[in-house]
Amino acid sequence: MFETVVFYFFATVLLLAAVRVVTARNPVHAALFLVLAFFTAAGIWLLLRAEFLAIALVLVYVGAVMVLFLFVVMMLDINIEQLRKGFWNYLPLGAVVGVLMAAEMGLLLASRYAGFTGQPMETPPGVGNTKMLGRLIYTDYVYAFEIAAVILLVAIVAAIALTLRRRKDTRRQDPNAQVRVRREDRVQLVSMPGERDE
Repeated sequence: MFETVVFYFFATVLLLAAVRVVTARNPVHAALFLVLAFFTAAGIWLLLRAEFLAIALVLVYVGAVMVLFLFVVMMLDINIEQLRKGFWNYLPLGAVVGVLMAAEMGLLLASRYAGFTGQPMETPPGVGNTKMLGRLIYTDYVYAFEIAAVILLVAIVAAIALTLRRRKDTRRQDPNAQVRVRREDRVQLVSMPGERDE
């Protein structure tokens, strides 16, 4: 009974934080609500006795990724109105994706209550869930794991390529030109007539 109450509390906070991530006007507030969503998701992982996933979620996403997001959001001068211009153009695609995700969750819940779920895996004595997770990832689901890693790598390269902008008004050093420089290009000796004291 206590675990059920804690689960519904975490789930409610997670849903409210996720809604505020999307609806917050200030990007710093949206990032902080995303941190709250990650913490509550880690709490739900703890309730499911997946301690490794909960700690990894807090350390990797809250400790590294969200700190990077906050630094980027605070350091860049983001024009919110410019970003919101094409919002309504993407609404139909977003609505279709949202309906598909809601249908998938509904089917998952319906199959659970209809009794179609599989049996939980029995863990051998003396083996923790972290070891079993590693064994499953690198044996049964190794191809899915590698495909996910390649997709993440492509996403990183695409994000760098999309945000790489060269400004024309910035001055930067060119090491190749500095190495190839000659004395004649930089120093000019001028012979001037000497002055006489009268």
